[in-house]
Amino acid sequence: MSFKSVNDILGVLEKQAKWQEQPFQCLLQCWAEVVGVVVAAHTRPLSIQRDVLRVATSSAAWAQNLTFKRQTLILKLNEKLPTPLGDIRFSTAGWQSPPEERKQQPSILPHEHPSYLGDASSSPQNVTPPEMNAKAAFGRWAKAKQVRSHGLPLCPQCESPTPPGELQRWRVCSFCAAKELSSSFQR
Repeated sequence: MSFKSVNDILGVLEKQAKWQEQPFQCLLQCWAEVVGVVVAAHTRPLSIQRDVLRVATSSAAWAQNLTFKRQTLILKLNEKLPTPLGDIRFSTAGWQSPPEERKQQPSILPHEHPSYLGDASSSPQNVTPPEMNAKAAFGRWAKAKQVRSHGLPLCPQCESPTPPGELQRWRVCSFCAAKELSSSFQR
């Protein structure tokens, strides 16, 4: 029984890793050239395992369309790669934008929203004593809403107090805007 030194084993593993990595690195370099800029924007090669290239796509439609063209792509890629590919598998699995490309939704602060009515601290306290019944709680809520909506412009359709931002955006309150939108879908 012969024992190899750890350095010999690590050397073999390193060579094997470089051999396996090299075709994929080569593929990454020529991917956009072979598939085109538009397709490259909607695809991301993930790995080569057992001569099968796995590619993530931005949508199922891209995966399906590219599956139909995979024989042509294999021929073009095999001209550029040191070891030939046997097949390509397209899937939406693994599709994630790199962190630098992710675009976050701009966050809207509450006071920037069109329905903002002012600071909640200006309205009566929302603390309901335990002995208060439902009718009294409703009366207190209605009074708070009345105080809060005092001085707001009125909706031209239903004449209810409406935040100015809603009138600027839809020319009516949000309830009337929703009603108009749902009636236009029913036509």
